[in-house]
Amino acid sequence: MQIQLGEQSLQLHIQYGKRKKISLQIDMVGLIIVKAPTGTSEEMIRSTVQRHEEWILESLQRNAAARQLPAPKEYQEEGRFLYLGKEVLLHELIETGERDAEKLKLELKKFYFSSLKKIVAERITRYQTVLKVKPKSIEIVESRTKWGSCSADKKLTFNYRLAMAPPEVIDYVIIHELCHLLHMNHDRSFWRRLGSIMPDYKEKEAFLARQGQFMTL
Repeated sequence: MQIQLGEQSLQLHIQYGKRKKISLQIDMVGLIIVKAPTGTSEEMIRSTVQRHEEWILESLQRNAAARQLPAPKEYQEEGRFLYLGKEVLLHELIETGERDAEKLKLELKKFYFSSLKKIVAERITRYQTVLKVKPKSIEIVESRTKWGSCSADKKLTFNYRLAMAPPEVIDYVIIHELCHLLHMNHDRSFWRRLGSIMPDYKEKEAFLARQGQFMTL
């Protein structure tokens, strides 16, 4: 759910459950979590969040200042890079030889593109069968803001940086985009269908929110 607070358009992460009242939480990466009783209306959630606007904006500003930037990458044989959720030495991923840093970075990016293409091709077959959907096309792309997307004409794209994530997180993004072939919006039907395939999907969302800044070249 999107909400406008001050000059910022913010995404709310809603968690419904057996509870008596709405509570708000902001983690260190700026994820705004709203825990609400099952059946709470969007109007009630928006009203509660707006009443706490000052606290939310101050917390986001504080957390942003506290976060450290990812350490610069070392493009050399013993440099460490993420692959499928684990740190791996560069020479275990690609041939290093006598190449300079720019060429190594380019080759590593190509490796991630090709690896994710194979992984998605293998995993998507299973989930599209379960969901009884079929995308028109699948493409691996470079994006600074999205892990995956689904267009109105059923074309799916996946961010090459997902190759750095654990396999179960890659599965989450695949299932997420396949569910959009059934429900284009993030309505309750969408989240119910997603949850029926991956009940712990919120953990995968939280992982990307926390660790996404480190999944870079």
